[in-house]
Amino acid sequence: MKLAKNQKLLFIGDSVTDCDRAKPEGEGLFQALGTGYVSIVDAFLQSTYPELGIRVVNKGISGNNVIDLKNRWQEDVLDQAPDWLVIMIGINDVWRQFDTPFIPDRHVYIDEYEKIYRELVEHTKSEVKQLVLMTPFYIESNSNDPMRYKMDEYGEVVKRIAKEHDTLFVDTQKAFNTVLEKIYPAAIAWDRVHPNHTGHTVLAKAFLNTIDFNWRKQ
Repeated sequence: MKLAKNQKLLFIGDSVTDCDRAKPEGEGLFQALGTGYVSIVDAFLQSTYPELGIRVVNKGISGNNVIDLKNRWQEDVLDQAPDWLVIMIGINDVWRQFDTPFIPDRHVYIDEYEKIYRELVEHTKSEVKQLVLMTPFYIESNSNDPMRYKMDEYGEVVKRIAKEHDTLFVDTQKAFNTVLEKIYPAAIAWDRVHPNHTGHTVLAKAFLNTIDFNWRKQ
């Protein structure tokens, strides 16, 4: 596995990452990591690699877009001095264009999204041992659905930045697409955005596979 002993693994993002995590710390007892994929990742790491003592921190905040991340980057990322940083942002950047179409002040269009995202990666890459970029997603099997189509475009931005900077990359939409071949989207997320436990497990598995987690380790 790519994670090393005593490393600090920090996740940052929106409500899908947040999942009612403890604030402001985002770590500790009593479901401090929230109830989503971050807590599932932590559970697998603790149960399978207890000898590594990986410290997991959740800095997701519900409703955030890439601009919000930029505004809190110093405090919630750089000041935390993580060894690993995992970024998953973009759902709200896209969603606000659809659920509040006549309030453009809430929209983050793709050019601005790419510019800010790239700035954050460039500013942070030398400060951490490893970056992991996870695409935003929309739990919809029809790739021609307008919001799914736009989300895929934002996902391509993340993929491009990850390739340019040689970082680890998680295609969350691809992971969901496999499950959606057999399961109707509403059975995973009633709004096609906020996953249930099955959906969060899909995200956790996609991340763990990317870091070469050994599923057969006793």
